[in-house]
Amino acid sequence: QLQLVESGGGLVQPGGSLRLSCAASGFTLDYYAIGWFRQAPGKEREGVSCISSSDGSTYYADSVKGRFTISRDNAKNTVYLQMNSLKPEDTAVYYCAAHRWTITVQAMCVAGLGDYWGQGTQVTVSS
Repeated sequence: QLQLVESGGGLVQPGGSLRLSCAASGFTLDYYAIGWFRQAPGKEREGVSCISSSDGSTYYADSVKGRFTISRDNAKNTVYLQMNSLKPEDTAVYYCAAHRWTITVQAMCVAGLGDYWGQGTQVTVSS
């Protein structure tokens, strides 16, 4: 069964950090661009960060630049999203997605492209 599973979400105070993980099973992530997306209640889904399958190029939404870092460990078939200096407006359900034929990671993130999607993990930033 092909699936992506997110983990690492939780409740954190403003200014805190979390690291999300996206683990694949049933297929290898080597040939897929991977993206992190989020959706807050009443808002549209937003592309947070995406990373290419080949040259490691990355894309970040303006709202998270300088605070979030995406990385991948193909040996572990896992992609990570390190989130620092978290703000209440980062509260959302975070999803990861894998896309096989990505032209640019910006396109993947902006258009919300994904062949496979995880079920999501809740991130709540609150004091």
